[in-house]
Amino acid sequence: MLQAQIDKHAIPGVLSFAANEHGLVYASITSVACSAVVYLQGAHVADWCPSGHEPVLFLSERSMFAPGKAIRGGIPIIFPWFGARTANEYCSRSDGPSHGFARTTVWQIEESKVQGEDVILTLTLNPDDNTRSQSYDAFYVTFQMVFGESLELNFTVENKSNEKMFFEEAFHSYFMVGDARQISIQGLQDTDYLDKTDEFKRKKQTESTLTLTGETDRPYVGTEATVTVTDPVLKRKIIVSKAHSRTTVVWNPWIELTAKLADMSPDGWMRMVCIETANALENAVTLGPGEKHTMSARIVVEK
Repeated sequence: MLQAQIDKHAIPGVLSFAANEHGLVYASITSVACSAVVYLQGAHVADWCPSGHEPVLFLSERSMFAPGKAIRGGIPIIFPWFGARTANEYCSRSDGPSHGFARTTVWQIEESKVQGEDVILTLTLNPDDNTRSQSYDAFYVTFQMVFGESLELNFTVENKSNEKMFFEEAFHSYFMVGDARQISIQGLQDTDYLDKTDEFKRKKQTESTLTLTGETDRPYVGTEATVTVTDPVLKRKIIVSKAHSRTTVVWNPWIELTAKLADMSPDGWMRMVCIETANALENAVTLGPGEKHTMSARIVVEK
């Protein structure tokens, strides 16, 4: 089944498929505009580098590229819950893996094509025995990635059931930076956030610019703003705009938490920052029967 999809969707000279030593299948993209790597497990964008730029995404050299293991870095897909699963009015269950099952499930290839200088790859996620065992048995997810001078991500969830569907979602994007202590983050002024490093207290960022001085884990709620990461070391800006996303998460584990992460080197925190496009917590999505929802993000790099 998978080999038939690979044979059908490879594009000579542009899009090829291979497997790593653990058997994980990935797509390699090479075009005039960029290079990229996508793992079918998790529909995980592991690399995107527009021509003339340094790599944009941080990927831990200690990451476990193995079946059933989440990849540390790149853009993990969080779905259908964010963080630890909690019970809600539609489902009383609170079990399941952190951040849901999408990031450790092998996705199917739906489409691949070249459009101008862009390469478009679309993957899909359907219910299986694992998702059904976690009470998700009537959904359909389509993830379209447009690789070019910019990276565009479109994540569509369709409720195939006769009942309401409740879910959270995120592009858990890890961005490569020269030194996390020197970057500045703009776009979140006057926005409420939940401070996960301080007992989930609700706070408001009043400053126009956020700088990182320690462990940071902030889901900003009720915001559709564009966020810019200014990096004086790598001399560039990473700009993340989005649509149909009401949550933005800023995360950096800093020194102590990084030391507890087996799949991260001790200095990994210095070279990354997560700016996550999401719908989580009070911005979780509820879909009626037959309804669809698309969350989108666009990433651009400026020197």
